[in-house]
Amino acid sequence: MEPYIQGRGSQLNPTNRFETQSKEIYLEDLPTQEEREKLLTTNPKTKYIEVFPKTILNKVDSPDIGLSWSMNPYQGCEHGCVYCYARNSHQYWGYSSGMEFEQNILVKKNAPDLLEEALLSKKWKAECIMLSGNTDCYQPAERKLEITRKLLQVFLKFRHPVGIITKNSLVERDLDILTELAKHRLVSVTLSLTTLDEKLKRTLEPRTSTAQGVLRTIKRLSSAGVPVNVNVAPIIPSINDEGIFDVVKAVAENGASSAMYIVVRLNGHNGLIFEDWVTKNFPDRANKVLNQIKSMHDGKLNDSNFGRRMRGEGKFAELIRMQFKLARQKFLLGREIPPMNFDLYEPVRNQIILDSQGDRSQLKLF
Repeated sequence: MEPYIQGRGSQLNPTNRFETQSKEIYLEDLPTQEEREKLLTTNPKTKYIEVFPKTILNKVDSPDIGLSWSMNPYQGCEHGCVYCYARNSHQYWGYSSGMEFEQNILVKKNAPDLLEEALLSKKWKAECIMLSGNTDCYQPAERKLEITRKLLQVFLKFRHPVGIITKNSLVERDLDILTELAKHRLVSVTLSLTTLDEKLKRTLEPRTSTAQGVLRTIKRLSSAGVPVNVNVAPIIPSINDEGIFDVVKAVAENGASSAMYIVVRLNGHNGLIFEDWVTKNFPDRANKVLNQIKSMHDGKLNDSNFGRRMRGEGKFAELIRMQFKLARQKFLLGREIPPMNFDLYEPVRNQIILDSQGDRSQLKLF
């Protein structure tokens, strides 16, 4: 059996397309068992690297997302989801989209200050901001650093709407803030749940919460009045597509207000990383899986075209669409996420500005 780095999704470091020297590493290419064991021992360590961005809000141009703005307190993600579309963005920071995406986590500790600065601007008009658009805002680093929690405190202070996307049950820690936001219709949480099969989940996305943990989180948030959407994503043919009905039924039973899905698309180096993963973990059906993915994307592993890239085309894509439609009709009929409240932010912001000006006037007396 080939050596396998436990707790990591990617087993290799594809060449960064902005670099001329390859950093690609395959365990089976290392000549001695000693070198293989050294790689297995040293590679799983994670580094947290502080960076200092000048802005934190990112304009989202994709019509597939349905939101205009996103923000990412972290770049790179220790969850290690083998299929993650965000892997390729790590190359812009000088790292690979493979193991380095999971190991070198860039941390933006100044994100709450940057958000407050943006929301204080009289030019800003309330629009839903998504946490996060690229990597998970509740990945393991958040447990200690609490950047996401501080961001939520800023949103509550300004009564500004925010959407959260995560795979991590750590979101429960911030239930006190989320409950207050929900009282004013200022928040919704999207929890991603790929499969109920814990063994498959641990291989596919090694450091995310368990399926049972995610179901518990859905129930806790929903019971507290926090609207929960579930993203059953990605759907991968011959890997997790048979579980669509079971997942939708389970999330509905635990109080989810809605559910959606995305078919797998393997952009950039994700094709190489996923092909390596599926060959090592499912050698008996690897070719079948890859060919079925290609059949949904015009013969390729990826499709970057808006409107169809997340749904795919062809018979497998249509089968998935019909299954999901029936599952929603059966288990989630009549439920929906309430609309966000955009009316509170401007009066609150103006009052915050007035209060701060009053404080400065008082200081001048001394």
